[in-house]
Amino acid sequence: MKKEIELLAPGGDIDSIKAAILAGADAVYCGLERFNARNRAENITLDNLNGIVRLAHRNSCEIFLTVNIIIVESEIPALVGMLNRVVKIGIDGIIVQDLGLLYLLSRYFPTLKVHASTQLTTHNPGQIKFLRHLGVARVNLSRELSLDEIKELSSVAHENRLLTEVFVHGSNCISFSGLCYMSSLHGGNSGNRGRCSQPCRDQYLTTAEGMNFPLNIKDNSAYSDLDALYDAGIDSIKIEGRIKKYHYVYTVVDTWRKQLQQFYSQGTTSSDDSSLRKVFNRDFSNSFLRGSISNQIFIDNPRDNSALHRSRQYSGSTTKGLTVAKKELYELKTEIIESVQERINTLSIEQAPLRITVSGSANKPLQLFVETPESTFTVSSDTKLKYIVNPAEDNDSRHSNGKKPPQYLDRQFLLKRLKAINETEYFIEDLDLEKLQEELSIPFSSLTRIKNEILFILNGSKKSAGPVEIPPLKEAGSDNAKPSLSLLISSQDDLYLAEDGVAEIYFQLPSTIQHNLSQLIELFMHNPKLIPWFPALLIGEEYHAAVELLHQLKPEKIVTNNSGVAYEAYRKKIPWVAGPYMNLVNSFSMLCLKENFSCSGAFVSNELNKNQIKRIKKPDDFDLYYSIYHPIVLMTSRVCMFHPVTGCEKNIVDDRCIQRCEKSASITNLKDVSFIIDKVKGGYHSIYNEYDFLNTDVVADIPNTFSSFLIDLRDIKTSTSTKVEKSAIIRLFRGLLNGESGSTDKLHRSISLSTKTQYIKGI
Repeated sequence: MKKEIELLAPGGDIDSIKAAILAGADAVYCGLERFNARNRAENITLDNLNGIVRLAHRNSCEIFLTVNIIIVESEIPALVGMLNRVVKIGIDGIIVQDLGLLYLLSRYFPTLKVHASTQLTTHNPGQIKFLRHLGVARVNLSRELSLDEIKELSSVAHENRLLTEVFVHGSNCISFSGLCYMSSLHGGNSGNRGRCSQPCRDQYLTTAEGMNFPLNIKDNSAYSDLDALYDAGIDSIKIEGRIKKYHYVYTVVDTWRKQLQQFYSQGTTSSDDSSLRKVFNRDFSNSFLRGSISNQIFIDNPRDNSALHRSRQYSGSTTKGLTVAKKELYELKTEIIESVQERINTLSIEQAPLRITVSGSANKPLQLFVETPESTFTVSSDTKLKYIVNPAEDNDSRHSNGKKPPQYLDRQFLLKRLKAINETEYFIEDLDLEKLQEELSIPFSSLTRIKNEILFILNGSKKSAGPVEIPPLKEAGSDNAKPSLSLLISSQDDLYLAEDGVAEIYFQLPSTIQHNLSQLIELFMHNPKLIPWFPALLIGEEYHAAVELLHQLKPEKIVTNNSGVAYEAYRKKIPWVAGPYMNLVNSFSMLCLKENFSCSGAFVSNELNKNQIKRIKKPDDFDLYYSIYHPIVLMTSRVCMFHPVTGCEKNIVDDRCIQRCEKSASITNLKDVSFIIDKVKGGYHSIYNEYDFLNTDVVADIPNTFSSFLIDLRDIKTSTSTKVEKSAIIRLFRGLLNGESGSTDKLHRSISLSTKTQYIKGI
C-alpha cells in the first residue's frame, strides 16, 4: 500500500477553511489578523481559532497557523501574548519565517510543532540541517526546485527526522521567496511582512519583445506530476491561495483529492485538469519542477485566464467565443458557490457545549461529572470537602497572613475558578449543583488541580502550557569604539583597494561555485586577507562546492547569506557573520544565531528604519554590521528575464546560460519608475533598483551600535553614477566615519542620484 501524501489547503477566511475541510483536505493553513504573510486575506481571529480547530479535528483535518513574517522588535510582546493563547488551543503546527521566532518557540514553547515557511528559501541540505538544529519538524521547500533537487532534499530531511512539503498549485512568484524587496522599496509594503503589492504583476512600457507584463509568470500546477513527486519522497502537497474565495478552494482541493485517490487506488494519474481551469488561473506551468525553465513560463496578462482558455478549447479565440465562455463560466461558478455555500452552512465553528454536574458532601471528595458532545468523564478532588468557617465576603479577601480565606462552593465562585475552560474549544453551558451539599469549601489548590485535569482531558490528554513571560534582554555593553569600514568587491581587478585603509575586504562568490572552485581557492590562498562572501542561493552541486571550498580553505572568517553555509561553518568551527539577506530584524534572531551556531556577528536588514534599528539589543560579544552604500537588489530569479524584455536566441535556461550569460537591460512601469535587469557570469538573473542605496545619516543617528559599515563597490551598473574613482570613494567614506567636516556633502556630490527610502519608511 502506498504511503499517503498529505493534502494541505489554504484557508484565508472561515468559509474557505470549511470548504477545504468539505473537499477532503488533510490539513489547512491559515493566518490570524497579525503576523502572517497574507495580510490581504480576510484571515481569522483568535476567538475563531478554537472553533476552527474543533471543527477540523472532528473531520480528521489538522490546522497549521501561519506566523510567517519577519518580526520587528516592538512587536515581540504582542507576539508572545498571542503565542500564550495559541499554545492552549491545540493547533497542529505553526509556520515560521523569522529566526528570532524560531528561537522563542524552541526555548519557551516546545509543545508547538514548528514548520519552516517557504519564505526561508530552503534549497540545500545544509539549510535542512540548520532548521533541524532549531527544532523544526517540517520544511516547505523553495518553489523553484526541480524534482531531482526535491528528491535529494527530501532524503536529507528524512535522515534528519524532518518532513517536506512542496507547493503544487496556485500563484507563482518570479523571485525566490524571502529574497524579494521590490514591494518593500516601492511603497513600503514588504513581502517579508505579508504586504506584497505585487509590482511584478504591474504593466510596464512595452518591451522590445512586445510584452506589457514582462515580469508576470504563469501559475504553478504540478497536477500531472503527482507520481513523480511521490517518487521524490515528499510528505505534503501544498495548494497556494489564502486570498482566494471558498469556491476556488473547494474546486482545487476537491480536484487534487480525486487525483490522489486515483493514484492510491489505481496507481495512475489523470491528465484532465479542466476543473482547475474553471476557476482563477494565469494559465499553468510546471517548468520549475521539470527543470525546464523556458520562455513559455511567461504570460502577458496577470488577470484570470479561465475564460480565454475555455474559448480557445471550444469556440476559438474570437470575441463571440470569449463572451460565450465568460457566460458559461459564470453559470458554473454560480452553481459551485451555491452548492458549496449550502454545505458550508451546515458546519459550525461555535464552541462545543459542556454540561458539568457537581456533587459532594462533607468529608468526601468533590466530584465533577463532565459531559461533552462526544464523551463523558469524571474528575475528583484530592482533598475532602469541609464545612466552611468564617467565609470570605468576596474572592479578593485575604487573611492577615496573606492567604485567601475559604469560599462557599456556589455557582458564581465555581464559574470563576473554571473560566479557563471557556477559552478552549468548549464552553460551560450548564453547571448543575443539585448534588452538592451547601456551605462546603475546598482548598483553592484542589480546585486548580481539578480545572487543570479537565483541561488536560479536553485537550486530548495533552498538557496545556501555562503563560510564558520572556525575560527582557539586557543592553550589551558598548566600548564606544569607532566603527571600521569594510568593502565588498567581486572582481580581481579591485584587489588593490585592500590597501586603501579598509579594515576588511569581502569577495562576492558566484552562485555557481562548482565550475570556478579551483580558481576561487587559488584566489583566496594568494590573498589571505580576502574574506569569502557567500551568496543567498546555492542549489544542488553549487552548495556542495561551497562546502568543499570551506573544507579546503579553512578561512579565518566568512560572511554568508545562506544558512546552509552557516551550518557548515558552525560545524567546522569557522567564525562567520550573517549577511544582509538573512533578513535579521530583531534581537532574538541574533541571539538565535549566536547561541545555536556560534555566529560572531550579523548585518542588520536594510529594510529597517532608524527607530526599528535602535530597538535592537545585540548580544554580548556580538558585532553588528550595516551596509551603508550598495546597489539595491530587488529580486533574484531562476527564470531568464531577458526572454520577455530584449529576447534571447535560446528559449530555455540551462547551466551554460548561468555560467556564460552576461547582460543588462531595463524596464519602466507606467509610473515612470525604471528597474535594472542584470545577469553576471555565474549568477542568477536579478533586478536592481534604478538608484543605489546611500545612507550617511545612520553614522550619527545610531552611534556606538555598529562595529563596521560596509560599502559595496561591485561593478553593477545602475542609474547612480560616481564622479570619482573607487579609491576616492573609500577615502570619502573614511572621512565620514572619522567625522571630517563636509564629508557628507562631498559624498553626495561624488555619488549622484541615490536613495535611502528603506531607512525612512522601514517595514
